[in-house]
Amino acid sequence: MDGRTDRRHGVALAAMGLTAVLAVGGCTADGGEDRATSAGAPAAGPADAGAAERNAAGAGAPTGAAPGAPDLRVDQRSIIYTGTMLVRADDVDGAARRAVETVTAAGGFVGGDQRSSAAADARVELQLRVPAARFTAVVDELAKLGRPEQREIRTEDVTEETVDLDARIATQRARVESGRRLLARATTISDLVSLESELAKREADLASLEAKKRRLDDLAALSTITLTVVGPDVTTAEKETELGFLVGLRNGWRAFLGSMTVLLTVLGALLPWLVALGVPVAALLVALRRRRRRRVAPPVSAPPPVPAARSAP
Repeated sequence: MDGRTDRRHGVALAAMGLTAVLAVGGCTADGGEDRATSAGAPAAGPADAGAAERNAAGAGAPTGAAPGAPDLRVDQRSIIYTGTMLVRADDVDGAARRAVETVTAAGGFVGGDQRSSAAADARVELQLRVPAARFTAVVDELAKLGRPEQREIRTEDVTEETVDLDARIATQRARVESGRRLLARATTISDLVSLESELAKREADLASLEAKKRRLDDLAALSTITLTVVGPDVTTAEKETELGFLVGLRNGWRAFLGSMTVLLTVLGALLPWLVALGVPVAALLVALRRRRRRRVAPPVSAPPPVPAARSAP
């Protein structure tokens, strides 16, 4: 009986010790959470968990561009559009007039106008500037003026050059401002002269960069369309290059005749001057030669006397 009683007391003491250890651990955990909460770290809720997941996903995802980098999406790029069109129409002047009206209605203008009117051989060449956003629509409208025979559209992406110019302009402006501040603090004549020269150079470089930027902006904002309208009888086919011995001989003969024509033309232009100046000069030369001969010729002397014949003894 005594052994069984001792075993029961031992089990009861072990159970009580285990319970005490678990209670102390729970209190410690609760105290830690309470201290964390009182220190300003709130417990994470569902919203915080979602934010943590989004942050983790964002940390693992690649970034699209560095902070401050330019936006180079397709709709933000600087593109220069240029087009060339050849349209054949029965009424060349009427087609040209409608082309100008179409461009004007689209917000553009005529940059050049060259015409040669000769009934069916009439020809009009227009340099049209239209907003880049209306470029395609205007080209389609111009194709309806007659029978389009040639159409070429070219694009040039100048985004990189534009971004580079913007950076260089910003840097050059900072240099100009720095030069102006140094000039304002100059105290000697030599410093003033050197700083003014340096500042003038910096301002000239800045003006050149700004002019290039304005040119690019103008070309990107206003596209260029070269429209040629011809009459029904105008020949627009390009001549094929001819080769061969006979072709070379014919071209050489034409070049020879052209050279002889030029030579005879020059000779005909110089002939009156040669006659007007050559005759007096020739007469003067003849007179001088005769005079020189007279001076050089020896004088005519009398013949020596003949001795008298001696008489015989």
